[in-house]
Amino acid sequence: MTVSCGGWNRGTQQATESDLRSQKAYIQNQLASTPVRPPLTFQNWTKEIIWFNVIVVTTTPVASIYGLLTTTFYWKTFALCVAYYLFNMIGMSYNAAPVLQLFCAFAGAGAVQGSVLWWARYHRAHHRYTDTDLDPYGAHHGFWWSHIGWMLMKPRVRPGPTDTSDLKQNRIVAWQHRWFFALALVFGMLVPTAVPGLCWGDWWGGFYFAGFLRLTFVHHSTFSVNSLAHWLGSTTYDDKLTPRDHLITALVTLGEGYHNFHHQFPMDYRNAVKWYQWDPTKWFIAICARLGFASHLRVFPDMEIRKSEFSMRLKHLKREQDRLKWPVESGDLPVVSWDTYKAQAGQRALVLVAGFIHDIEQFLDDHPGGRRLLEKYIGQEATPAFFGGVYDHSNAAHNLLASMRVGALHGGLEQVGEHAVPPCMGLRIVSA
Repeated sequence: MTVSCGGWNRGTQQATESDLRSQKAYIQNQLASTPVRPPLTFQNWTKEIIWFNVIVVTTTPVASIYGLLTTTFYWKTFALCVAYYLFNMIGMSYNAAPVLQLFCAFAGAGAVQGSVLWWARYHRAHHRYTDTDLDPYGAHHGFWWSHIGWMLMKPRVRPGPTDTSDLKQNRIVAWQHRWFFALALVFGMLVPTAVPGLCWGDWWGGFYFAGFLRLTFVHHSTFSVNSLAHWLGSTTYDDKLTPRDHLITALVTLGEGYHNFHHQFPMDYRNAVKWYQWDPTKWFIAICARLGFASHLRVFPDMEIRKSEFSMRLKHLKREQDRLKWPVESGDLPVVSWDTYKAQAGQRALVLVAGFIHDIEQFLDDHPGGRRLLEKYIGQEATPAFFGGVYDHSNAAHNLLASMRVGALHGGLEQVGEHAVPPCMGLRIVSA
């Protein structure tokens, strides 16, 4: 049964209290009680578009292209574009002094992507409900939806609930939210237009390049965190969800391309921990801390970060291991007596090493020491010779020999101990 609620449909199904103990059941319960918009149709699509956002994200590239075709390009204006672009890409996971909070509030307004409060609400929902229908820009809906579609169309399901009470109590955040549109106009267009205009007379360059062209790059750089960073790269610390780490995304987003790290350790002010990884935002925050403008830079314990990375390495190695062909386990081999072994060795090239019977027929001509050396051990006990009596064989030789196992000698395995395990099997990863 459903009831209409201002153009939304609300399901009445409720999850039981015991089901809510798991995250999956909690999300299912939220979805069951979350308003759902009617399906998108040819008749209602114009009402489902967020026209203001459409105008913003289409006007900026169109105006940029027009400016590139009609306006003289000055390197001073280009330098301002880059500097102002960097100014707009600042993030926070630390305690900032009021002056730095104002700086970030102005920078955020200049990016023209919503107020700090609005953006944080969606960002927290993204982290809490990643890759579910409560995720406002869930990557499971496709690359283009997570990149820009979620901003242009009203969502079928409202983003999951989040707590932003801490931000609402911050006076600067509340002030920026209240006056966002005015601040966006001032710091998004007026300031970048006025600076080159007043300083070196390039009003149109400031308007088109420092204004619209910069905004185009800022918008799509930020959008790439939601799309490209969930599509390109490796799962360095966890692979349960879609976030990934990649240098290309890091270059595009000023360091936020190490998104797998960010999702695994969201309270950490860094996006990358390796010294060679590109993360200028981290360096900016660290400089602010040295100057006294920031404090309590939050970092996740290094040991736990290393454990997560190590666990993923083991997981990748386990996948590689499962694709390899391994020697037959001793419990799966037929067990034969000494007399049976001797009799069968008269029909094919069998040798006994470490309690295992090996068929070396196909290897006789490939043996580096020559065929004759092996032939004299056919039907014999070759363990002493193989384990240093004649030659101290390499790990590769041990592994190769183990792949030739065809049987086990009755009473033989108990006498050889560790020699029964080739190096490759001694290091295998065992599933929990």
